[in-house]
Amino acid sequence: MNDGDDSQQPQPFVVRDCALVVLAAGISAQNLRELRDGLRRADPDSIYHHFWGRLLQPLFDEPEYNNDFASWAYRALNDKAVAERLSVIDPTDYEDIEALRDELVEIVEMRLDESEFPSWAQADQQFHFLRSQIVVFDTGVRVDEPHQLATVVPAIGEGSVFYHFIDARRRTEDRTDDLCGWLAGYGKEYDPLIEQLSEIDPYFSSLHYIRKMLTRVLESYFPEVAA
Repeated sequence: MNDGDDSQQPQPFVVRDCALVVLAAGISAQNLRELRDGLRRADPDSIYHHFWGRLLQPLFDEPEYNNDFASWAYRALNDKAVAERLSVIDPTDYEDIEALRDELVEIVEMRLDESEFPSWAQADQQFHFLRSQIVVFDTGVRVDEPHQLATVVPAIGEGSVFYHFIDARRRTEDRTDDLCGWLAGYGKEYDPLIEQLSEIDPYFSSLHYIRKMLTRVLESYFPEVAA
């Protein structure tokens, strides 16, 4: 992340933290048909939340299902087939939320075609579409030189991991994370490091694990700092 123009090198990296304020979207579903209709109507921020927002929320459901739609299909509808199809979706594979929405709708419609009598959730197990607003905090931490990342990143909170490594991808034109974006400001000097960081899977991982992988890459690249 570059907060200013500098013809010589980027400005210091500003480490930020964040939290999510979760709001009701006013759409609910009790069966797959209603879920399909809700997916068509839902705000893009709602679909984003049900894939990514859960990373910052405590999980009490089935961890093997990687988004809220899949988890609900399994838990409330007892439909393991559609739950598994929804769970393997990786949102990073899609150009934007609309493309992701189309895939979700198509999977649900395919399952509807297979099922003459789709399952219904109990009244207290409806799927409630949610959306979230991100609240950003300045941690006061600044990184002046790339090698300092090796000591700073291991100590950042999970909210900072989410903000800089996950949410950044929808804030930047090239859909990259803030670390890689900042390092790119140094020209080609850190291209090998950027390549290694880019290989870290941002989705099928917890924020704790993502931080661990970031730390491993940075400490390996800057061994003199990590020692």
